[in-house]
Amino acid sequence: MKKTFLISLFVLATFSMLDAQELNCTVTINSEQIQLNGQMGAAGQIYVEIKNVMQEFMNGRRWSNDNFSQEEKINCSLTIILTKASNQGDYEANCRFQVLRPVYGTTYETVLLNYIDRNFNFKYVTGTPLNYNDNSFSDNLTSLMAYYAYIALAVDYDSFGKMGGTQFVQKAFNVSNLAQWIGGTDVRNRYWLAENLMNQQLQPLREGFYSYYRLAMDTYANNPEEGRKQIMTYLETIRQVNQVRPGTLLVRIFFDGKSEELVNIFTDANPTDRKKAATLLASLDPNHSDAYRRLGK
Repeated sequence: MKKTFLISLFVLATFSMLDAQELNCTVTINSEQIQLNGQMGAAGQIYVEIKNVMQEFMNGRRWSNDNFSQEEKINCSLTIILTKASNQGDYEANCRFQVLRPVYGTTYETVLLNYIDRNFNFKYVTGTPLNYNDNSFSDNLTSLMAYYAYIALAVDYDSFGKMGGTQFVQKAFNVSNLAQWIGGTDVRNRYWLAENLMNQQLQPLREGFYSYYRLAMDTYANNPEEGRKQIMTYLETIRQVNQVRPGTLLVRIFFDGKSEELVNIFTDANPTDRKKAATLLASLDPNHSDAYRRLGK
């Protein structure tokens, strides 16, 4: 009897671990700017509530049909800087969304996405339940969180299988359309991120995520020379895409999260490869050209 009971507990625990939700998302809310502007309002407890509600929404829902064990969860973070608040619960904010991925056989986590959202505006009144449906628009807060949940899954799946995150890219694009986030002239906004991931013309960039992460980063510790070769091939792909669509958002986001990592990777290359990488990187990512120039010396 006792043995049967223990086996049942083990089966239930195993099922629970396999049925775990996909995300391990940390939400941070910074209200310092509001306080400086004298907009603190009804005490800072509301910000703690918003943080907890958002974190539970991201981590407590199932976003796919796949089963994730605890160690397979996708590590990501939403860092929200509030800039304005009203007594009616309207908030204006900037947000940084970052997605991380462990590198096989190491303790190192590489950045899959490092994205700044300068229009993270939403409404929240204390005690309000968050209702979300993929097929309809409810409110901006739930749409924002669903959008970033799907973006996190998209880039993670793309890193493990070529174009593996396509279903989640489509879902993020659908959220954007239902919320009526328009493209406009701000080429770094959420609409353009989803559009870039959907765009057939930019497909080589997404296909290259697999080469960069699975074929290069996951094998780098055992074969750094082959890893650097794979990365140089991907950089050449970026150069070719740039010729067709210069200044595309996906390229900017890639280098925003990768410049330091790329310098570290090519620092140990032979002098010829190091200089070649430095020249190519400086041309593709002029915002970090100083770091790349040091690499070429």
